[in-house]
Amino acid sequence: MGFYNDEKTALQYIDMDILKKEFHVTGSDTSRFFLERYGKANPEADLIHADAVSIDTQLSFDCIYSNKVLHHLPPEELAKSLGRQKEILSGNGLIMHSFRRGTGVEEHHGLKFVNQTRTSLRSIVSQVFNIVEVVVYTEMENNDSLYVLARV
Repeated sequence: MGFYNDEKTALQYIDMDILKKEFHVTGSDTSRFFLERYGKANPEADLIHADAVSIDTQLSFDCIYSNKVLHHLPPEELAKSLGRQKEILSGNGLIMHSFRRGTGVEEHHGLKFVNQTRTSLRSIVSQVFNIVEVVVYTEMENNDSLYVLARV
């Protein structure tokens, strides 16, 4: 992916730091670099090395959350990831994932970003989960993001 500085590494795990205040959290990343850096700073952290599609783990979860991670996946890989997420969720499990809002695929610094609309996201997620809501929100620019909350 390139070079990472301490600021970027810290930003990658800010959500985990927030969530672990209230929940037992298992963090995952495909990058051993990020896992090692976070693990050194947080030796009590529960971390697994896994990619976002196959999610190779025997663990089970009540909720799976990502913040602008799955937006790198083309629709067929996103569908596969969602299928795998359903397999490792508990009976009433939830997912909550955020995406870049828009259409088409963009590339920045060698990374692909697959934009989603409410309609495209509903179409993919509803094949696997019962959608609770899809919400448009502002992160950097007006209405540039959306999240989906869904249940098994």
